[in-house]
Amino acid sequence: MRRLALLAVIPLTLAGAVTVRGAVAAAAADECRGLEVCLPVAGPWVVIPARSGSRPARVEYELRCPLAGYVVAGTDVRLADPDIDVFLRGETGSPVGPGVTTSRAVLFVGTYVGGRRAPTTFRPFIGCVPTSGGGGRALTSSAALRPTRPVTRRVAQRQVPSGARTEVVARCRGREVVVDASHAVGFRTAAPPPRGVIESVRVTRRATSSRITATASATRLPARVRAVVQVIAHCRRDAP
Repeated sequence: MRRLALLAVIPLTLAGAVTVRGAVAAAAADECRGLEVCLPVAGPWVVIPARSGSRPARVEYELRCPLAGYVVAGTDVRLADPDIDVFLRGETGSPVGPGVTTSRAVLFVGTYVGGRRAPTTFRPFIGCVPTSGGGGRALTSSAALRPTRPVTRRVAQRQVPSGARTEVVARCRGREVVVDASHAVGFRTAAPPPRGVIESVRVTRRATSSRITATASATRLPARVRAVVQVIAHCRRDAP
């Protein structure tokens, strides 16, 4: 399927792009380095499924600032395997920075490029700063179309209890239709979860024109391990 969104590879730490006065928040990794006011947000260990065939395995996971009026100003990531490549989806605009390149949420894209055929994990982090957002874009004269945001991500996430089946539904809104979809499994553990824990959660996914439904089941999940499933529907506004 042709991708309708522009993926821009941007550095994994945008902290140097902005300085804000105030108290320093404690960071879980380096997502708040250089930011005097920063709200650190740690994601779970996100599972990249075992690769099949010759194509690398890939997963998408969105991490969002929990408070309205905040945008992402710093990012970081921790890997369970050195053969994991992680990049961010950045919006086009000038200057590059929080409120333009990033918004309240960031989409992390993790790809395993090694030779093993086993699942692995990465853990995303974001540092959020208070701002009114925005950031101007200069108008230019051109016959070509300027980039817009034809695709909107609709994200749903739920915790998956052990021994139960859980449905997670991401719905497009209004006249929107689904053009792409993904799902991810995450584990809220201090260290990368072992393979037995990773394989304890199974997910199946089905789609209609307006929604993506993932059905998750957890077996043999340790009592103190919290598992989450996130579903992303990439929605485009349908023509009237």
